[in-house]
Amino acid sequence: MAIANTPTEQIVKIAAAQREYFRSGETLDIAYRLTALKALKAAILKHEKALTDALWVDLHKSYEEAYLTEISIVLGEIDNHIANLRSWAASVHRPTPLKMFPSRSRIVSEPLGCTLIITPWNYPVQLLLNPLVGAISAGCTAILKPSPYVPTVSKAIEEIIADTFEAEYVATVQGNRDVNTALLAERYDLIFFTGSPALGRTVMAAAAKNLTPVVLELGGKSPCIVDYDADIAIAARRIAWGKCLNAGQTCIAPDYLLVHSAVKDRLINALREEFKNLLGENPQSAKHFVRIVNERAFDRLVGYFKDGDIVVGGQTDRGERFIEPTILDNVKVDSPVMQEEIFGPIFPVVTFESTAEALNFVTSREKPLALYYFGGSGKHILRHTSSGGACINDTIMHIANENLPFGGVGNSGMSSYHGKDSFDVFSHHRAVVTTPTWLDLPFRYMPYKLFSLVKKLL
Repeated sequence: MAIANTPTEQIVKIAAAQREYFRSGETLDIAYRLTALKALKAAILKHEKALTDALWVDLHKSYEEAYLTEISIVLGEIDNHIANLRSWAASVHRPTPLKMFPSRSRIVSEPLGCTLIITPWNYPVQLLLNPLVGAISAGCTAILKPSPYVPTVSKAIEEIIADTFEAEYVATVQGNRDVNTALLAERYDLIFFTGSPALGRTVMAAAAKNLTPVVLELGGKSPCIVDYDADIAIAARRIAWGKCLNAGQTCIAPDYLLVHSAVKDRLINALREEFKNLLGENPQSAKHFVRIVNERAFDRLVGYFKDGDIVVGGQTDRGERFIEPTILDNVKVDSPVMQEEIFGPIFPVVTFESTAEALNFVTSREKPLALYYFGGSGKHILRHTSSGGACINDTIMHIANENLPFGGVGNSGMSSYHGKDSFDVFSHHRAVVTTPTWLDLPFRYMPYKLFSLVKKLL
C-alpha cells in the first residue's frame, strides 16, 4: 500500500480555509472545544480496531502494545483536557504594584491560531493525535501530516479525521518530503514537529522565514547508566523491556548502556535472560515484538553489527524486517553505533570505573531526550547532567504521567507538551491591564509634576 501525495494546490486551499475559519472565532468558545474533544474520543473508540489492525499491518504491533503505547495514551490525554480545560483557560489574576493604582492585571490564554503538526512513523497514532488534543483544547485549527512509512495507519487516521471534523478545522495531508516542503511554504501560527534532529533543523529554518514558533520533539542517544550498586535483576528487567518496546524504535528508548565494570558481566547475563522472558526462546515468533519499519532502516541497523562483538542476539531476517535484541561489547566510542541514534533493538556497551567518568562521558555529548540511571546516586547524576526527561531505576515511564511535561532540551528538542503543557504550548498567554476611568492620576503625564514623589513609588 502506498500513500499518494496531496497536491500542492489542495494544501494551499486547506491552509487558506483554516486561516479563514480561525478568524471567524468559532474555535474560541470553550464549549466548542469540549465538543470537539469528545468527538475525537468517540471517533477513536469507534475506530479502535481499525487503528490497532493498521498498526499490526505496518509494524507488527500487537493489540496489547498498540493499546498501551498508543490508544490509551491519547484517550487519557483527552480525558485530562476535558476535565481541566475550563480551569486551564480561565484568566489568571496577577498582582498590580501601587504605582499602577487603580489598574488591575491578569493573564488571558488565547489560541495561537492555525497550526501544522508533522509526526513520524514509530508511534503514528499517539504522536499525531496527542498534539492534536492540545491544539483543539487551546482553540486552534490543525493540519495533520502523518508519516508515509506507515501507510495503513496514516490512511486510517485520515479517514477518522475526515469523518469527525470539517477540513477547515482539522485536516489530514499525506505524502513524502515533497509534501513537507509544500506544507512548510505556508504560514502558520505554530509548527509542531516530531522527528530527527536533522529534519528538525529543516523545519526550524522554514519557520524562521515567517518567525513562526516551533515545538521540536526530537531524539538523540539516551544513555542508560548502570552503577556498581544497582539492583541488577530489576535493572535488567526494566532495561530489557524499555529496549524491546516497539523493537527499540522509540525516541526515549535507552540507546546505549554505560555500565560500571564491576557489574558488566552480571548485567549482560541478566539481560540475556530477560530478553528470553519477554520474547521467548524464538523472538521472531513472539507476538509482542514489533518489526523494523522498512528495509532501509533494517540495513542501517544491521550495519551496526560490525562496530562491536555480538555477545547476545544477532539473529536477523530481512524478509520479515526482524532483528533480535542484540548486545554489542568492545565498542569503540567513535564508531557509528555510538555516534548515531540507533532507533532499534541494538545495545552497545561502554564501561566506566567511576561516577565522574560516567558523567564526563554523558555531558561531553549532545543533551539527550531521556536519561536513565540505576543505582544509589540518582540525585548526584541528575544534578550534574541535563536531559529532556529522566527516570531513576526505571526506563520509559516518565512519558506515562500526563501530569509531567514531555520534551527535549538542546539537540533533543525544544518546548514540551502533555496535559496542561499541551494546552499552554498551543496558547499565547496575553498580559492584560484594565484601568478604570473614575480616577486618572496626573503624575505619569508630562511635564511630570511632583516627580520626586513619583520616583519614590517606582
